[in-house]
Amino acid sequence: MAALPNDYRERVYAGWLGKCIGVRLGAPVETWTYDEIAKHLGEVRDFVPLAPGKIFKPDDDTAYPMLLIRALEDFGPNATAAQMGETLLNYLGDHHGTIWWGGDGACAEQTAYLHLKSGIVAPDSGSIARNGKLLAEQCGGQIFSDVWGLIAPNQPELAADYAERAASIAHDGEGLHGGRFIAALVSLAFSQRDPLMLIEGGLCVIPADSEYAHVTRAVMDIHRTQPDDWEAGYKILRQDFGYTNYAGDWHTIPNAAIVVMALLYGRGDFAKTLRIATNAGWDSDCSAGNAGAIIGVAVGLSGIDMHWRTAMNDLLVGASLTGARNLWNIPACADLFCDLGAQIAEAAPPLARPRFHFDYPGSTHGFFAYPGSTYGFPADARGTEVVGLRQVSPSSLQVAVRALGAKGEVRIAVKTYLRPSELSANYYGASFSPQIYPGQTITARVSIPADAQRRVLAALYVWDDNRQATHQATGTELIPGQWHTLTFSIPRLENALLTETGIVLRNLGGAWNGHLLMKSFDWSGAPDFSCDFSEARAEYGALSEWTFLRGFWRLEGAYHGGGATLSESYTGDPAWRDLSLEVDLVPLAGDEHNINLRVQGARRSYAVGLAAGNRLVIYKNVGAYHVVKEAHCPWEIGAHYRVRADVIGATIVASVNDRVLLEWTDTDHPYLNGQIGLSNVASHTRYERLSVRGYP
Repeated sequence: MAALPNDYRERVYAGWLGKCIGVRLGAPVETWTYDEIAKHLGEVRDFVPLAPGKIFKPDDDTAYPMLLIRALEDFGPNATAAQMGETLLNYLGDHHGTIWWGGDGACAEQTAYLHLKSGIVAPDSGSIARNGKLLAEQCGGQIFSDVWGLIAPNQPELAADYAERAASIAHDGEGLHGGRFIAALVSLAFSQRDPLMLIEGGLCVIPADSEYAHVTRAVMDIHRTQPDDWEAGYKILRQDFGYTNYAGDWHTIPNAAIVVMALLYGRGDFAKTLRIATNAGWDSDCSAGNAGAIIGVAVGLSGIDMHWRTAMNDLLVGASLTGARNLWNIPACADLFCDLGAQIAEAAPPLARPRFHFDYPGSTHGFFAYPGSTYGFPADARGTEVVGLRQVSPSSLQVAVRALGAKGEVRIAVKTYLRPSELSANYYGASFSPQIYPGQTITARVSIPADAQRRVLAALYVWDDNRQATHQATGTELIPGQWHTLTFSIPRLENALLTETGIVLRNLGGAWNGHLLMKSFDWSGAPDFSCDFSEARAEYGALSEWTFLRGFWRLEGAYHGGGATLSESYTGDPAWRDLSLEVDLVPLAGDEHNINLRVQGARRSYAVGLAAGNRLVIYKNVGAYHVVKEAHCPWEIGAHYRVRADVIGATIVASVNDRVLLEWTDTDHPYLNGQIGLSNVASHTRYERLSVRGYP
């Protein structure tokens, strides 16, 4: 295996940052032609501004790769195409979220999903023999493939092989060549900056007689004859390789031509490359995203102007079935890619690090700052200005504040949950579960400079959006020049939704000018909370905090769920381990009414529930539910039951109405972590209240 480059982590961060910037730049004009963009906007040179308070929407170009990469987390670096298909089934909502659900036979990914559900495994699920050439050669194999180059630096064949395995879930033919080509270019960009050399290297991993190779070389010829005018070159490209030249929707070849054109005419300039890919039109977010990943790795962080990065603020929204992993920050994505890259390269495992560490130059992890007061002194914030928020050496986030008055406050915060209404759009169907919960402990390392003024207090806090209330630690007076470790254990709360956490900085003296340094920010520990759904809101097919696999989930005084087949809804953190889950429920129709534990997606979990024949049953979900233990338990429709499951290690103890009825230990690859959930099969259940208590 090739050794990892010395600057591997920074280049991975730059590459994924470039991908995300390109997607955001191109998304507002997706499907527009070059002529339509020129007519309505002139030249796109910058992000289309978001409405005040809005966060950029989820996009399939980034959401789907963040789902697929979990195959390597779950199955290891030798994950097969079939296992990647299993990953898709496990983390994709049934006909909602993450991808474009354009119809069976119209969308390659949706068609493949239906094949996978029916038992057809990858790569057969995406083959030309099964789906036909038009569908198999859509652009999905190319537009989602950048990540495989990020985890296999300077190994274009390996990156291409990963991309082919992933693309083969839904694609074949030229669709596979597109995935291989883009992944190889990203991989090569770790040691090669020249666009022409990158493209030549990418051609080495696809068949020389393929249409993809032919078009790539044709665009290279166009560039040689029109080297200084990309628009003149584009006129030839559009005539010879535009969408009208290829049957079917979203063919990969026009996308390929634009990516190659943007790289060549961009001449190694990050902004110019992305602007060309965007203004060329058609599938602009995909083309600019692919080009951004390649050129981002090639030029590194120093080649990406801070203007782009400031607007992004490191935020990325996903749309998988796991709500706690749908609010990302770009450094966290880079950490994941780098950890997988180290595993593939058989390098030393990475050192443990806090979730917010600020090691990447210029990174912000989505933090923001604003003046305000929780003590009823709104006038104290008048005139207070947060001058800037930036990463500084050594590995710290610096927040500069001007004119903070006596008893005035500034909050340095990060989002831990999003309401879908906060997104600029949501047609890829993002829904969220909180990232932090009552019962957990927050820690942070902070400091103020040695020459700073005294009388400044710092305290950790969380914001409960349901109750519009702050829960906050006692303030610690910061001593100039010293690092302080702040801690706050969040108390057990009822009906809380923690949407923000951070540091409150409070001035006790005269007007304060200065800055706070934050080296790290993290939280850990077991959850401890309860809810009766009285503060919940309907959000994207389920309730606030909950995602759903399928079924009809709604708020009717409590949380109701049901459907014609298996219906499931989830919340919590996939990292949760030992806990008790207690749920008050009423079976209203049907024979199976469950609570779920250790949920690791749609295909891996445990369930405990009331079942036909007056039984209490423990199930293990291994692609499908299997009864592993049962006991006699009389129950009836319309009655109230308190179902509880304690899971400690590999053992589950189940009780109904405070009476223990079952105990079972899983000795066959037990699930040791996961979310919680609610489910039923061809039934209707009213879930009235739940309580979660984690074990230390």
